[in-house]
Amino acid sequence: MSIAETENEIIEEFAMFDQWDDKYQYLIDMGKSLPVLADEFKTDDRIIKGCQSRVWLHSELKNGSIYFTADSDAIITKGMVALMVRVLSGHSPEEIVNAELTFVDAIGLKQHLSPTRANGLVSMIKQMKLDALALKARVS
Repeated sequence: MSIAETENEIIEEFAMFDQWDDKYQYLIDMGKSLPVLADEFKTDDRIIKGCQSRVWLHSELKNGSIYFTADSDAIITKGMVALMVRVLSGHSPEEIVNAELTFVDAIGLKQHLSPTRANGLVSMIKQMKLDALALKARVS
């Protein structure tokens, strides 16, 4: 499934909820379904800078695609990173770097986050794209 297809799927899922409380709960549930990140990857060098809570991101390149695993110590933030992992994981570095991620605005996520969480979301996206560039450079 392409990044755009996954984004459209998420937009449809969030459209099922009328209230933002329900959308937050859905985000929390996404975080709960995030695969467990091994403790060996919960290191200071994997913490995303710019997030108020601690968010760990591990990225690896397999067969030309990047796979992300992540965790956070905050439930909403864990849901946000789960969302980003769902959208970007399993794609080529080029696809990740060039992804516009229009779903973030389409579902109203940034507008309904506190300023610190919105900044954290931007930091997550930036770090995932930077990791994609770094992994691409390593194999080029």
